[in-house]
Amino acid sequence: MPSQSEPAAPVITGGEPGSFPWRVFHERHPVLLRQVLDGLPYGPEQRRAVERLLAESTGGVIGPLEDGARDAAAWDAWGLGDQLGLRWTDAPFLWAESYFYRRLLAAVGWFGPGPWQGVDPFGPVKAAELGSPAVDEELAALDGLGTLTDAQQDDALLRSALWGNRADLSFRLTGGPASGDPRTGLLCDDGARFWAALRSGPPGRLALIADNAGRELLPDLVLIDRLLSTGRASSAHLYVKPQPYYVSDATTADAVAAAERLLHAPGAAGAVGQRLREALTSGALEIRTHPFLCAPLPFDAMPGDLRAELSSAAMAVVKGDLNYRRLVGDRHWPATTPFADLTAHFPAPVAALRTLKSDVAAGLDAATAARLDATGPGWRTSGRHAVIQVRA
Repeated sequence: MPSQSEPAAPVITGGEPGSFPWRVFHERHPVLLRQVLDGLPYGPEQRRAVERLLAESTGGVIGPLEDGARDAAAWDAWGLGDQLGLRWTDAPFLWAESYFYRRLLAAVGWFGPGPWQGVDPFGPVKAAELGSPAVDEELAALDGLGTLTDAQQDDALLRSALWGNRADLSFRLTGGPASGDPRTGLLCDDGARFWAALRSGPPGRLALIADNAGRELLPDLVLIDRLLSTGRASSAHLYVKPQPYYVSDATTADAVAAAERLLHAPGAAGAVGQRLREALTSGALEIRTHPFLCAPLPFDAMPGDLRAELSSAAMAVVKGDLNYRRLVGDRHWPATTPFADLTAHFPAPVAALRTLKSDVAAGLDAATAARLDATGPGWRTSGRHAVIQVRA
């Protein structure tokens, strides 16, 4: 991180109308809440609570948690008192967006007691994606891995985990880049450093901090299987959210559903699923979670127990845009700020696999940053660009 004599970059907020965070609250969230209410037959009480949250978060100020909230002490520690009464878009974007999803869970009755306790408001969307015919096609592409060299297989699976539902393995198995190949949007490629780091010492534990469920979690699981089955990792921890979060973030139920999807697929995908089932039952692969994974704070504020747990990993793979924001800090860093500097706080060697879907950017060379900036600010949020960045 910057030295004490060097001021940190400004925290990203949504105070400027038309900015990306402002549009999330005023354009994306209203659509999201409508999808939530359309997805499940919530009753009048839940619907009124959701409408109140929409009115508050688009035109009001940040209000308190519901009376008797079981996580009130945690949110007090995470700075709720400092944000109460602010306009939602004036609070740090990372904090406000996380608090929005916490309040949404309360609005739909997820915390209970009552009939909606524990019912994932995003469940219908997740289930529809995981059960789609497109997933069958993507899993079938695993049958072609055997035609590639070991190095090509490594490359294919790492890039599939990077791009998630923007690309499947088929783009790599066609024999080379094709028109519209998403690899052309790869702004930083430390893939070789990732594999070299895994070869540099005896096999150790992999920690993969998951992002989205469904089509994006499947290639994460396939990558974990690759590392376990080839001996590059002796064991693995898959970190998921303790509760529904950011629409599609993976929970334990989502991880189990994805593993079952693989297990019941034909061909190579089914074999991956069988190995994963055996790894889960033997303890070689463990699903882990922690309350801090739904905290509104960057990873440099993680509590000691989670820090100690991650510190024993030989490599941590941090997936997705939200986790990247938490990893480097959700600030207006110059895009050339070294990735290693911003992740020096993380307790293990770390690899970030991230598709850019928010304003923060780091670790780019000056020429790339200048070329992209000349096109306007949209390159940071379009999802058409990605990075593989490693601090070994």
